[in-house]
Amino acid sequence: MKGGLVADQISLEPTSSLSVETVVSVQHWNDHLFSFTLTRPPSFRFRSGEFVMIGLMGDNGKPLLRAYSVASPAYDEVLEFLSIKVEDGPLTSRLQKIQPGDEMFLGRKPTGTLVADALLPGRRLFLLGTGTGLAPWMSLIRDPDIYDRFEQIAVVHSVRRVSDLAYREMLEGGLADDPLVDEMASGRFTYIPTVTREPFHTSKRIEGLMLDGTLFKGTLGDPKSFDHTQDRVMLCGSMAMIKEVAAMLDGMGFTEGSNSQPGEYVIERAFVG
Repeated sequence: MKGGLVADQISLEPTSSLSVETVVSVQHWNDHLFSFTLTRPPSFRFRSGEFVMIGLMGDNGKPLLRAYSVASPAYDEVLEFLSIKVEDGPLTSRLQKIQPGDEMFLGRKPTGTLVADALLPGRRLFLLGTGTGLAPWMSLIRDPDIYDRFEQIAVVHSVRRVSDLAYREMLEGGLADDPLVDEMASGRFTYIPTVTREPFHTSKRIEGLMLDGTLFKGTLGDPKSFDHTQDRVMLCGSMAMIKEVAAMLDGMGFTEGSNSQPGEYVIERAFVG
């Protein structure tokens, strides 16, 4: 590899299902979280919100791969990813040490259900995520197409520590520094961060924010709860949150959508299992 990951490792070789890409940049948000960008193959196409397999060469000489949501929008020239750091994780223990110039494997076939096509038309789009579940939302909210589909978009991000609020400055600024969506997002984009284990102005879990109405403040029409006739919801993050919120939505008359049959809310089944 060219960078600092494993100096004496043989350069990676592409396969029929994997390309070899170069790390462009790395940002460490804290001791638990980091993001990075990779070069993008000219033939690589994906829909904002999809995931793809990425990885490194394993000790056994075979690619060690995991599914990661793409955090960059579909038009971007690079591919961005958000990852946790796990010291004894088979992949993340090594992935957190990557540096610009290192090589990584990238799957050739992105897929997923956290895409606009899996939702029925609506007025408000709520993107509910915990931890690195923010990644697909970063892809969607920076894609101009999403603003053609919905009148209002709200990102709700629940984390344990304040420093886990990745991209916080960009989100609190309402995407004002993004030249492609700044005007479309103005007055139509809402960001609701919540921190559960450190002092913060919002400290409830997503389920609690739904019940006390905080989740809906500042959104179009000032609703008090979800309305399945005009609200659309995407869920990504912890299994506990997804299962609990999905059950709540089911009880409100929402139907789960998929690529083949759009609905009123979607989750990523590949991650939930």
